[in-house]
Amino acid sequence: MNNQSTLYPSPQRQILLDLFARLAYTEGDFVLSSGQKSSYYLNGKQVTLRAEGALAVGQLLLPMLPADTQAVAGLTLGADPMVTAVSVLSALANRPIPALIIRKQAKGHGTKAYIEGPSLSPDAKVVVLEDVVTTGKSAMQAVERLRDVGYKVEQIIALVDRQQGGAEFYQSVGLQFKSVFAITEIQEYARALAKKA
Repeated sequence: MNNQSTLYPSPQRQILLDLFARLAYTEGDFVLSSGQKSSYYLNGKQVTLRAEGALAVGQLLLPMLPADTQAVAGLTLGADPMVTAVSVLSALANRPIPALIIRKQAKGHGTKAYIEGPSLSPDAKVVVLEDVVTTGKSAMQAVERLRDVGYKVEQIIALVDRQQGGAEFYQSVGLQFKSVFAITEIQEYARALAKKA
């Protein structure tokens, strides 16, 4: 099971659950970046770009990283605040882990690079972060770009798994996958809040 509720119970997790349910979750008719239609939308940036959300993300995800992690990375734009938060918290914990941001298209000038951030040693172990996983294809772009330059990527950690095939896709390509929340938990919490209102 990908939902980490039993493995990582914490005040930070409760803060994120509350923020996702109150600020990021909306029901209606939506088309997702994957092209799929959905009866709800989850805007992770409403959580990760808030000071308290970013702090909770960093505090929660840092202990989930393998001990030999040499960088965290993610596809712009959803992962940008996440990798930054984890990197900042890692410095405060005296375990500095750099952040890498993966462009969707190569930079049009200068080095024309896909990857922004410090250069790492060949075969550096990098963990990919994602805010919301649907089919899994977005974070896979980051994995492929990182592997193209020789980095070792074996794991993806997401804040929310929409449970629409992403976990199964990652398993099929040999990647480990963890999520902090399954979408059902956020939906239940959001509906409970709505009943109280």
